[in-house]
Amino acid sequence: MERTLIIIKPDAVQRGLTGEILRRFEARGLRIIGMKFISVSQALAEKHYEVHKGKPFFEGLVKYIISSPVVVIALEGTNAIAAARKTIGATKPQEAEAGTIRGDFALEIGRNLVHGSDSVENGKIEVANFFTEAELVSWPRNTDPWIFE
Repeated sequence: MERTLIIIKPDAVQRGLTGEILRRFEARGLRIIGMKFISVSQALAEKHYEVHKGKPFFEGLVKYIISSPVVVIALEGTNAIAAARKTIGATKPQEAEAGTIRGDFALEIGRNLVHGSDSVENGKIEVANFFTEAELVSWPRNTDPWIFE
């Protein structure tokens, strides 16, 4: 089972889209193993976006993610990274397909509602940045045999 980090970003929280976004991941079959409503600290924001350090948009990313509370979610499932990213849609909302979170609700790249890990390796790192292992609950659902082979 893969794990991925999802961040429901400040714009989505402010717009009241948290429940709809969470519903889409659950409907897809991904299992929630951790979830928090938090204000991201400056240090954690810089750590999360450190891959972009030195790029012209780095400061804006950090300023934005700490501007309002977010919901961080650890999801688990077969091919969780690919499934979550397909559910989220393309980074640029104008390129996102209808039926995806960004395709249905976003207009601009700087307000694209949600973050999802982009690789298995980054999923492990990002989940660990926001959750301790004790905060994660990997649990079986009665529906799992109908979702996972």
